[in-house]
Amino acid sequence: MPASAKPGARPPTRGWTFLTNHAHVLLAIARDPTVRLRDVAASVGITERAAQGIVADLEAAGYLRRTRVGRRNQYTVDPTGHFRHPAEANRQIGDLLDLFTRRSDRPGPAQPRPEPPTGG
Repeated sequence: MPASAKPGARPPTRGWTFLTNHAHVLLAIARDPTVRLRDVAASVGITERAAQGIVADLEAAGYLRRTRVGRRNQYTVDPTGHFRHPAEANRQIGDLLDLFTRRSDRPGPAQPRPEPPTGG
């Protein structure tokens, strides 16, 4: 009997997330502009080589700039870049950066969730 057919077993889930690896890498760099790609790769769950390729993509598209500082790289993210998909092309990536770096990464009390509007 497969594990998923056992009583009380959870059905298998497909491995997907709402954000792409490109978004995860960009967010990791936005949180720490001097982060090593080895650490970015570990936090995202990809290889260092994949992280290098994603950074190259983001740099070529103008979303970030890499500057050599001694033996390390320092990254500058351009929050005015627009999303690439036509459905979100009118939005800037700064909106995403704010969402994921402003509230959850700053110390202090959690931000309350706004109440949904009531009909009527």
